[in-house]
Amino acid sequence: MAKVLLIEDDAETAEEIKAELADRGFDVEWSGNGIEGLDKARSSQPDAMIVDRLLPGMDGLTVIETLRKEQVRTPVLVLSALGAVDDRVRGLRMGGDDYLTKPFAIVELVARMEALLRRPAESRETTLKVGMLEIDLIERTAKRGDRAIELLPREFRLLEYMMRRADQLLTRAMLLEEVWNYKFVPATNLVDVHMGRLRHKVDGSGDAPMIHNVRGAGFILRAVS
Repeated sequence: MAKVLLIEDDAETAEEIKAELADRGFDVEWSGNGIEGLDKARSSQPDAMIVDRLLPGMDGLTVIETLRKEQVRTPVLVLSALGAVDDRVRGLRMGGDDYLTKPFAIVELVARMEALLRRPAESRETTLKVGMLEIDLIERTAKRGDRAIELLPREFRLLEYMMRRADQLLTRAMLLEEVWNYKFVPATNLVDVHMGRLRHKVDGSGDAPMIHNVRGAGFILRAVS
């Protein structure tokens, strides 16, 4: 059972999060202010943390920054009503691993927590590279060589997932579960539609293909040899 520390001063929001995570099998500990939350993070050694940005006593980003300076690498999901790009970037640069803007769907929060817990320990990279293809996980930008690639949020998540698993065959069922958070495989061409758009953007005119369709099986992302 994964142990999660929730630092959130709004009791109603905290109760909703605690109830949903408990139903999914998480062991949740709650703190309502930053100072107490920092103490619990140090003493209880949770597997993951959910930290609200605006907290009494000590703000959430200071809590995270303090833990990172102490070499605590527990994955952290930052919650905030501040959704501007600069606010998200600051939250990630201060040591957060993911950022969710309020109001949010509780199912998305659960999915993001599950994704954080699946990451390898000490996974703190801010860029991913496969050959000439590169994405910046903080700025949410992508480029192939010197060519910038404009991606929609879902396309970015799809490309990030593929780049973390370069040279691996990824089935449609895997992509639906991990990128779209489906717990079943619906009869849909959703993956093919998005993959077609992504391939058009990544494999531009004149470029050697990097995204390959394995007929009847799935897709593979490979660096150009």
